[in-house]
Amino acid sequence: MGEHIIEVSSLVKRFGDFIAVDNVSFSVEKGSLFGLLGANGAGKTTLIRMLCGLMAADAGSVSLAGIDVLKNPEEVKMRIGYMSQRFSLYRDLTADENLEFFGGLYGARDTEGAAGRSRILDSVGLAGMENTLAGDLPGGISQRLALACAMSHNPAVLFLDEPTAGVDPVSRRRFWDLIHERAEEGTTVLVTTHYLDEAEYCNDIVLMHSGRIVADGGPDEMKRRIISGPVFEISGSGASFLESVLEDESWVIEFSLFGDSVHIQTEEGMGLIDVKSRLLTLAGNNQDFEIEHITPSLEDVFLRIIDQSESEGEAVI
Repeated sequence: MGEHIIEVSSLVKRFGDFIAVDNVSFSVEKGSLFGLLGANGAGKTTLIRMLCGLMAADAGSVSLAGIDVLKNPEEVKMRIGYMSQRFSLYRDLTADENLEFFGGLYGARDTEGAAGRSRILDSVGLAGMENTLAGDLPGGISQRLALACAMSHNPAVLFLDEPTAGVDPVSRRRFWDLIHERAEEGTTVLVTTHYLDEAEYCNDIVLMHSGRIVADGGPDEMKRRIISGPVFEISGSGASFLESVLEDESWVIEFSLFGDSVHIQTEEGMGLIDVKSRLLTLAGNNQDFEIEHITPSLEDVFLRIIDQSESEGEAVI
């Protein structure tokens, strides 16, 4: 175990009778890439705002780099960078002007001169775009500029709230490459996302559901712990029919719709031939499908956890 730069204990946030964050506790190691995951409305943004000192908690405690965030929110703000889900840039300022403005807010010396700002923009792939208005930048490139602004003062912890929402897959990958570069340089990165495939990039993750943490750990470790049996993918026109008849099969532990295909988790020890034979029996005249043994994804893990937590009435940690 390394040094913990963030410590969260029994954190609670209420809005009237609604509990947005419900008794959340976790820690983040210094220099790690930490994922805070869950569907929209799970409580991720509310939680990250409390960690940044932007919102007061109703109960619990948060420590960041040894600072009590709830008691000293202004002190902690100089130690962090924050890229929000929506508002991150001034659209009527150029890329260079945005970087100069945000760097000035944090007292970043690297942004005081044009040469320093040019180096920062080049590091996120914006060379030659210094004089382009932020409002004219494509979504993926705009997010890179927002990252540069959030990193302008070399913060100890970088908070990224849904940084790739609405960004195309190629730009998402490029953005995550930049995040990894910052983490490798020693910056602790905490990122929230509802794209569960992005969690594969993280060292550690927590999954949130209805304001609570329902599971935590490393991506691979969570797959081994939560998904005990083999997972198969059924595709083709017959997949939708099979989904409708799988619920009554005792050998099927879990099944979920994934786009046009269906993922099924079976009992341990079942192989591809045995599973296909059983599916052919169930399919009857609807045998236009293909099946393959696959490595479970974090989406498989999340759906399994949510199903268990809702059926048992409690979180699965």
